Amino acid sequence: MGTAIEYQKLMTEIVYINLPGPEEPAPAMTGGELLHGFLAELHRMPNLESREHINGLCNKWNIRYRENRGK
Repeated sequence: MGTAIEYQKLMTEIVYINLPGPEEPAPAMTGGELLHGFLAELHRMPNLESREHINGLCNKWNIRYRENRGK
């Protein structure tokens, strides 16, 4: 009988969500733009406890919010 192979998949890719994101969905938006708006909306959530929970999930899945600083 062979031995089991153990492995660990390491996520090294980080997904950046540029803020501010779209405020409302538009008819011609792509799936990526819709997801961007959805995740940006979660970041704007007024409830601090919920926002902290969302941020914890984002950290787990390597999603980072990036503020668009002046031009």
